[in-house]
Amino acid sequence: MKLYPAIDLHDGKAVRLYKGDYNQVTEYGNPKSQAIKFKQMGATFLHCVDLDGAKDGSFKNLDAIKEIASVIDIELGGGIRNIEHIKTLLNVGVKRVILGSSALNIDFVKEAIDTFGSDKIVVGIDCINMIVKTHGWLEDSHLDAITFAKKLENVGVKTIIFTDIDKDGTLDGINVSQTKKFIEETNMEVIASGGAKSVLDIKNAKEIGCSGIILGKSLYSGKIDLKSAIIEFED
Repeated sequence: MKLYPAIDLHDGKAVRLYKGDYNQVTEYGNPKSQAIKFKQMGATFLHCVDLDGAKDGSFKNLDAIKEIASVIDIELGGGIRNIEHIKTLLNVGVKRVILGSSALNIDFVKEAIDTFGSDKIVVGIDCINMIVKTHGWLEDSHLDAITFAKKLENVGVKTIIFTDIDKDGTLDGINVSQTKKFIEETNMEVIASGGAKSVLDIKNAKEIGCSGIILGKSLYSGKIDLKSAIIEFED
């Protein structure tokens, strides 16, 4: 299992939202400096989200993305709507592109995988009560998450990132039961996201078979020591 420290980008800064609420933002300064700190603690891969892109499809954080990618491998999602967007991100050093709202178009997902390969394309499934939310978690798709995941699997998606929005930024612990459903009902690798508060969440994620876990507020608040967690849990 791999641990993915998270850097969310908003107006060129590293931030965290509470339950995806753009009105409840905590700033953590320069994204590149934060990336370097995580690397010094032993991280080899970061999970990044362009919150402005997720909300309105803008590319206003591209400079910050370039800077982070210059010091450590990253996967990035947020507002990726077409093949040219993916190409731009891969060209500036992003190792893996996360499709979110645009993944509702299954034909687009297939095109992306056929063009760039399944190792470059992952899909983020963000839910409340197992119903997929889109456009920066602001819109309800009315789509069952497991049904959606199986469609993605059928077109070649190998990895999904599952986020329980009600847990994100809350330090309430990951949603073990819902995350486990994706692992049991698909053959994809599942990365857990949202709510991790202690090493117990990392342990739980590993025990149910997650290929990784995303750590955000738990690191910024000091609830989890990244260096020791990597030593203990990473394969």
